[in-house]
Amino acid sequence: MVFTIGGMREIREIRQQRTGVRNAARMGALIGARTGARRRSHAAMCLNVAEYAGLCGWAVVPGARAVRGGGACSCGDDGCTAPGAHPLAFAGEIPAGAALEEAAEAWARVPGAAVLLPVGRSFDVIEVAEAPGRRALVRLERMGLGLGPVLLTPTGRAQFLVAPGAAAELPHLLYRTGWDDARLDLRCLGPGDHVTAPPSDLGGLGPVRWLREPRLDARPQLPEARLLLGTLAYASHREGVSA
Repeated sequence: MVFTIGGMREIREIRQQRTGVRNAARMGALIGARTGARRRSHAAMCLNVAEYAGLCGWAVVPGARAVRGGGACSCGDDGCTAPGAHPLAFAGEIPAGAALEEAAEAWARVPGAAVLLPVGRSFDVIEVAEAPGRRALVRLERMGLGLGPVLLTPTGRAQFLVAPGAAAELPHLLYRTGWDDARLDLRCLGPGDHVTAPPSDLGGLGPVRWLREPRLDARPQLPEARLLLGTLAYASHREGVSA
């Protein structure tokens, strides 16, 4: 691959806009020459993929995209049931722990793909509505719990990354905490599911954002689901009662 001074400078600018520790020495190897906004966007996407795989230790899967505002899926299937929200069948996965350069070069082969993270390997996900999710996050932080990253989707869902195994344990955990009979807007994602990661668009509805960003100076240490579930269930139940 051929890299230009301009491409390296743009990656430096992108990194300076983010928080956390960055390794500036590797920037030049992340992405090649592009032009204008398209080059900066592609460089940013490759950098995100490289960070997720190499620094966070998450596998990354290229995903389909949908027309902004919703519509046809880039997979080409007119009957697609999840437009812009599923893996591309023909694209290879970038494994967890891939070197920054390796991840960036692999992503350059699937321009325009959405960034998907497979659930059930490095993490499971507890998902609630945005409003109770925000309230629960504030309370959990005040309690001093070691939290992991939290995603916020354009559909108004807060997705808390927790240690693997939560999906299988959820019914038992709800029973133990006394929430098994409550009507909760809460669900758990596990093996076979995927979440869309920033800065990708979800189903043409807008970009996914971080409500709580992952630290990039160390692999994310994810909490056990049982430590969060009571607070998330209470916040979700309270939202339902007041609605």
